[in-house]
Amino acid sequence: MPKTDSISRTAAQKLGLKKLRPGQKDAIQSLLDGHDTLVVMPTGSGKSAIYQIAASMLPGLTVVVSPLIALQQDQVQSINENSHFKAKAAVLNSTLKAAERGAVLEAIEQGKLQFLFLAPEQFNNPETLQHIQDAKPSLFVVDEAHCVSSWGHDFRPDYLKLGAVIESVGHPVTLALTATAAPPVRDEIAQQLKMRTHHSFVQGFDRPNIHLAIESFERCEDKCGALLERVAQSLERGEKPGIIYTATRREAEEVAAQLVEQNINASYYHAGLKADERERVQDDFMADGVDVMVATLAFGMGIDKPDVRFVFHLDVSDSIDSYYQEIGRAGRDEKPAQAILFYCQQDLGLRRFHAASGHLKSGEVQRVVKELLRQREDGSDLAAPRDVSEATELTKSRVSAVLRGLEAEELVETEADGEVRIGEVEKALSGKVAHQVIESQEARHRFDRTRLEMMQGYAETGDCLRKYLLNYFGEAFEPSGTGGCCSRCDAGGVEDEVESAGTRPFSLNSRVIHRTLGNGQLMRYEGDKMVVLFDENGYKTLGIELVMQQGLLSGVCSA
Repeated sequence: MPKTDSISRTAAQKLGLKKLRPGQKDAIQSLLDGHDTLVVMPTGSGKSAIYQIAASMLPGLTVVVSPLIALQQDQVQSINENSHFKAKAAVLNSTLKAAERGAVLEAIEQGKLQFLFLAPEQFNNPETLQHIQDAKPSLFVVDEAHCVSSWGHDFRPDYLKLGAVIESVGHPVTLALTATAAPPVRDEIAQQLKMRTHHSFVQGFDRPNIHLAIESFERCEDKCGALLERVAQSLERGEKPGIIYTATRREAEEVAAQLVEQNINASYYHAGLKADERERVQDDFMADGVDVMVATLAFGMGIDKPDVRFVFHLDVSDSIDSYYQEIGRAGRDEKPAQAILFYCQQDLGLRRFHAASGHLKSGEVQRVVKELLRQREDGSDLAAPRDVSEATELTKSRVSAVLRGLEAEELVETEADGEVRIGEVEKALSGKVAHQVIESQEARHRFDRTRLEMMQGYAETGDCLRKYLLNYFGEAFEPSGTGGCCSRCDAGGVEDEVESAGTRPFSLNSRVIHRTLGNGQLMRYEGDKMVVLFDENGYKTLGIELVMQQGLLSGVCSA
């Protein structure tokens, strides 16, 4: 077992770090002891240093799965240019020419690489997978690990196969990294990646340098004028650059145009732009060529600009998870920053519409199952989701949803290359099993609706906003009462919560069971109410008095 002083010495020698941040050393020690490890730390807290230090103390190849090419290239450049770190790093992605790809594969084969960065879809290439299997990696890192969770706010189907990939390369020590993951997402990350008896390290979610605020409006049309005024005030104080998030592409373009009319250096970004235009706009922002970026959620992952001074939301986010990650793009240099939500209750209608859309139908399940049966009858035990999508004329996301449901019923199994092994799928032709497949998707929609309700609760709470956010992620927090924390605390309107022990029947984060809603975890108290995250029914707000009078909840003893 390496001593912790060896970890500190390696950090200094390889990365020039005089001191490790809280949580880093424990996570590195866990990996060196051979434990699969889940790390949840805020962006900017040094998650990449964890695998870089651990890899330098382990033999062989370290594989790092990262969703965006820009993130991969930044990490490779950082490692290869660091004079303290002699490791060789390379990337495999769709931008490489055949000769460049061949050189990387040859370097893997010859043992000349210590780090290989790639996106999950690269495992669809049998040659790539075979080279990694032959290399027998000692460490397998999944960055942005919340993408593996169908309960998460940024789910990506390509991440679903990573558990099978990890098994196929010999299940090296596995590290899952994410900046934001509520308790149910953490559980699914561990399950989907097939993490063995693993250690979890959840480092504080608090970003005290970001001032949180809500500005509420009866009429939604009044929000934009208030937002423009706040932007102008921030720029007058020299607080730039900043990001404004909108719910739609049209809003992003319109707000950017209004800012430009006021002689503000603004631009917009959304998924409707051509790839080269998106890249140009993002590069301008990163190079301080844009003071205000107005964007949809397409502008997000991979944006690591330390000096963003404000993140304003013209529209409510779909969940606390999304909102926390979005505002976390401000103040990464640890200097003061602002996060303001411009809230109108009517905005929830659009979010509810999206949360309610996409329900599976029994006919869609039948079409996918019949296509899988057809392929099996043709002599193939494996099916590519893309081929199933083309044959059934269903979107890839719909096919993915059906396949997830079939896998939950153990009727198919995802292979390392992303194909699915066809099992006894004919069982899904029965009404009962087809209903179970659909119900698994419905459960996700119900959960999404409860997460939106929690976002509404944040916007409308009379309590400390920071406390609300941190409680959501399972972290206790009590405001100092001196102001400077959030707009609620500044206004002196925080509800008095100095309660006797008898009014808090269960401790925060304790496991409870409800007569009809089942097992859950107590997340927060607010006045005379409590919020419980139920395993199968999502977030529910319950009246404490009613719970006590009717005995609706009871504690669950830990095993």
